[in-house]
Parts: sequence; structure tokens; C-alpha cells
Amino acid sequence: MSDDFNMSMRKFLKQVGVTSQQAIEEAMRNAGDTSGKTFKAKVVLTVNGLDLEHVVTGKIEGQA
Repeated sequence: MSDDFNMSMRKFLKQVGVTSQQAIEEAMRNAGDTSGKTFKAKVVLTVNGLDLEHVVTGKIEGQA
């Protein structure tokens, strides 16, 4: 793969990671005390024109 492609993909993935973390942190703050709770999380990545749908699932532990 070309350097331009790799740079473009890394920039996109960094944006996804940073903005997703910010959104989750805000939602956790707004939810109040979530200690002892576990939240199921799911991300669906689609790329138009490449017939790609990639699903990532996981868990996020709550906080006080």
C-alpha cells in the first residue's frame, strides 16, 4: 500500500478513536454513578465502494 493511503487511513482511525472516546466519556459522565455496571459496546465500520462492513464488539466497565 502507498504511503499516502497509509497516512490517510491512520488519520481516519485516529479521528475515530479520539472522537469515540470523547463521546463515551461524556455519556458516562451524564449517566452518573455507573460503578459495578458493564456496558456492551459495538462499532460498525462501513466503507462505501469497498463492500466492507466490519463489526467490533466489547465491554466497557462503569465508574463512580
